[in-house]
Amino acid sequence: MKKFEYFEATADIGLKAYGKDINEAFENASLAIFNIISDTSDIDAVHEIEFEITSEDEVSLLYDYLEELLFYHETEFMLFSDFHVEIDEDLHLKAKIKGEEIDWDKHERKTEIKAITFHKMDVKKTSHVEVQAIVDL
Repeated sequence: MKKFEYFEATADIGLKAYGKDINEAFENASLAIFNIISDTSDIDAVHEIEFEITSEDEVSLLYDYLEELLFYHETEFMLFSDFHVEIDEDLHLKAKIKGEEIDWDKHERKTEIKAITFHKMDVKKTSHVEVQAIVDL
């Protein structure tokens, strides 16, 4: 099973991320987000940030989580490449994200993400979990 893929959206980019469970799907969505910004294979997981979020439903939790990733990217001037997510039945998410400070001499500069959008955001559960989001570039 692939970890993530992209789809076309006008002036934006859409992503679908997959996992055997919701935790893995959120982790792969994180990876997809940071692969839009840079090449995550060049990002060393040397600094760790932990945070927690609770939301009213799974789609809101996905939105809040991706927004939090962008917040730390922008306020800490960091790129992330390693993600660990635990979501409980009360929609309480605990995350550990690892990365390093941005160094554009080392890291490939791809595309800046301005915001996460709710447009077409979705969480689907079948034999696996698929999450979908569109980011504003």
